[in-house]
Amino acid sequence: MRHHRDDVVRHAIVVLDTYGLADLTMRRLASELDVRPSALYHHFRDKQSLLAAVADELLRRGARPLAAQAWDEQVVELCSGLRDALLAYRDGAELVSTVIAFGLGASQPYDDLVTALAPARLGEELASTAARTLLHFVLGHTLDEQTHLQAGSAGAIGDDPRPRSDFGAGLGLVVDGIRLRSSRGVDARA
Repeated sequence: MRHHRDDVVRHAIVVLDTYGLADLTMRRLASELDVRPSALYHHFRDKQSLLAAVADELLRRGARPLAAQAWDEQVVELCSGLRDALLAYRDGAELVSTVIAFGLGASQPYDDLVTALAPARLGEELASTAARTLLHFVLGHTLDEQTHLQAGSAGAIGDDPRPRSDFGAGLGLVVDGIRLRSSRGVDARA
């Protein structure tokens, strides 16, 4: 049976969600698809390009239209939506973080944040830094949440699930800082 690129990505997401990122290998994926591993290289030059496609698909699936009008409210919506998209799949935060760190893809969240921040008139350099800071906060916080949940589920730690997340409060602190810079104007870089 011949599989299309989209089929391979969909199956890779199932493998990711079932076994985790460490076990998302070309060999396992090929076995799940009932093909030889070499057949996957017809669609992806290496495992990293497969992971990039999987990360982009997870982000695409999690995307939702913005309801907010104000730039700071859009930023909160984007960051919350990204967190939800990452939490929807096992090791989602680790996968997307890795793909971004390697410069292989998953650039949509950054691009969306830069666009949302434009009305804040931070200037290109500071808007870029603000978008990266927001992205790092979301990825780091979500990675911590997923790792804690998975470790608890596997019995690796004795902690109970955390009663509630402080994601919103932390995000609010970051957005407050950006809002402060925005009120100072474009030339306030200190």
